[in-house]
Amino acid sequence: MNEAVKQILLARVYDVAIETPLQHAVKLSTGNRSVFLKREDLQPVHSFKLRGAYNRIAQLNDLEKQRGVIAASAGNHAQGVALSAQRLGISAHIVMPITTPKIKIEAVRSYGASVILKGDNYSEAADHCKQLIKSTGRVYIHPFDDKLVIAGQGTVGREILEQLPNVSHIFVPVGGGGLLAGISQYIKTLKPEVNIIGVEPDDSNAMYQSLKAGKRVQLAQVGIFADGVAVKQVGKIAFDVAEKYVDQVITVTTEQTCAAIQQVFEETRTILEPAGALATAGLTKYFDGDSGAQESYCVAICSGANISFERLQFVAERTKLGSGNESLFAVKLPEKPGALLNFCEQVINGYNISEFNYRLSNREEAHIFLGIIMPDSNDKQKFINSMKNDNYEFVDLSNDEVAKEHIRHMIGGTSSATKNEHLYLVEFPERPGALAEFLHTMKNKWNISLFHYRGQAGNIGRVLIGYEASDEKMLCKQLEKAGINFKKVESYSANIFL
Repeated sequence: MNEAVKQILLARVYDVAIETPLQHAVKLSTGNRSVFLKREDLQPVHSFKLRGAYNRIAQLNDLEKQRGVIAASAGNHAQGVALSAQRLGISAHIVMPITTPKIKIEAVRSYGASVILKGDNYSEAADHCKQLIKSTGRVYIHPFDDKLVIAGQGTVGREILEQLPNVSHIFVPVGGGGLLAGISQYIKTLKPEVNIIGVEPDDSNAMYQSLKAGKRVQLAQVGIFADGVAVKQVGKIAFDVAEKYVDQVITVTTEQTCAAIQQVFEETRTILEPAGALATAGLTKYFDGDSGAQESYCVAICSGANISFERLQFVAERTKLGSGNESLFAVKLPEKPGALLNFCEQVINGYNISEFNYRLSNREEAHIFLGIIMPDSNDKQKFINSMKNDNYEFVDLSNDEVAKEHIRHMIGGTSSATKNEHLYLVEFPERPGALAEFLHTMKNKWNISLFHYRGQAGNIGRVLIGYEASDEKMLCKQLEKAGINFKKVESYSANIFL
């Protein structure tokens, strides 16, 4: 028995954490494939993070306990550290970004920890945390790159093997890699034939890129929808373990993650956070099209359920796309009376409409934004064939990010008044005054021709913005000076609807 397995067997987690149930997911199971959900969302802080945090803090020596602990986190790790410190009678400071939702800040404070708000994102909060470690002498509790933290997370794997000895596949969400490292080294040591599959968002795939490159890769930026796993670089320990033990890491889209949230809800009546549903999304993608001819026993880790109520609308919108039930199209019609009726009778007849946007733009042709609910996967192709047969020009926008997040909520049409217009997707920190600071930095040199924003209850807000500029290079230089993330928009949907 190797040292890592010994540490997992000796891990101190059950003073505060519970052994979570392994729930049979009847609706997700098909043929010879049985699916089980490991319900880490049922932990006292609604996340597995409590295990690693407590195991690390419980093994501090007396001098370290007197000094107290400190951590940087915007969510589940913060709550795990705070509750663990409270149970052990240790002082805890948690550095959180200013943009952290109020519900998470209050949850950490409810466990007796002191909350320090600093920076617009996790990286800035972590930098401030490093300064405080030096000035206060507190012990830093790393969220994932620590052997004792990893050992605590590894108890999830020990429980799975005890609850389902014939497990064949385990799907694990990946952020920094601590949970993946703990589970994989335990399972693979005792039962190497089990398949360990890590799952990441396709816009936060640091482990996938690192394993592909054969070294740890630092991403330039990460998506924030699944904020619980939005990590630019995985831990060194976790990467070394993954290289040795993990069979595969796969990625999933935002829509697939949302669809998984719905799947778990239908099984359990529990709403997972996006990071908490990654494993289920990965399981669904991994077995897509496989009828389950070979007997298998699959486990998906439901890693957390700390989702704010305000994000549910966004999840519901994306769920229809992720499940394959909704498709989005831009369709060109002749701009004349009766054209819309003809289209409805010839093509839409028999399908449910989820979205229909139109605004008069010119007298020659009309562009409509159309959402259609598809009863099954074959219907989309039938619908497309119908448009082709009736000679309608169209573009499939189902995978167009601008269309999904902005255009479907706008109506207007192209404007003849604009000159030299350039469109950008811009990210703002979700805090008071952020927009005013951005506009001040831009110095009113360029006229804003378009602006669209929808709150999603995250720490980052995304804006579709249009500027009139004869010199786009100068405009881009000023955007860079503003210190925000931005990218040029050249999508089809923007060109025809805006």
